[in-house]
Amino acid sequence: MKLTVYIIVMAGVTYLIRMVPFAFFRKKIKSQFFRSFLYYIPYAVLSAMTIPAIFYSTGSYVTAAVGTAAAIVLAYFGLPLIAVALAAAAAAFITGFFI
Repeated sequence: MKLTVYIIVMAGVTYLIRMVPFAFFRKKIKSQFFRSFLYYIPYAVLSAMTIPAIFYSTGSYVTAAVGTAAAIVLAYFGLPLIAVALAAAAAAFITGFFI
């Protein structure tokens, strides 16, 4: 019973998040400031969800920092996502042996 309520609430929240913008913004948004604000929201939300998860996932801030640094460097050079993810995980794993 409890699980069913959770699923219904999550479905309702998901629906509302997608429906509210369509209900309130029927015309094209012309404000350059507001459009640029909306453009960066997905990146800000993704960062806000990902960064804490990175630093709490390994149990050590040092291994998390090394893995993050490896990911940033490899992503800067344009490597594919799978290579960046595997290298960052390997860097954090190997660093864990030395700490």
